[in-house]
Amino acid sequence: MVVLINVFTVDPANQRHLLSLLTSVTNEYVCHAPGFVRATLHRSFDATKVTMYAEWRSKEDYENMRRDPGPLPIFQEALALAKFEPVMYEIAQNFVPLKVG
Repeated sequence: MVVLINVFTVDPANQRHLLSLLTSVTNEYVCHAPGFVRATLHRSFDATKVTMYAEWRSKEDYENMRRDPGPLPIFQEALALAKFEPVMYEIAQNFVPLKVG
């Protein structure tokens, strides 16, 4: 399993539009890609950042999705609005609430 944490820096006036684009591309393409596990989309309170946290079965699955030409126009529009800083991680440790009593 791999995790992608993609941080987008955006003009506050464009945050809502960027969220809409990322929601669209995820619903229309990413969610249907082989190896996709789950994703969450986050927005900063100051409206300057949007962060996508996504889990994939493997690095190859993610790379195959990125080669699909279908979502490319939406990705390009999103990248025209924001600076994109993707980083791929492996999960080192999970934490869950401890039961008391």
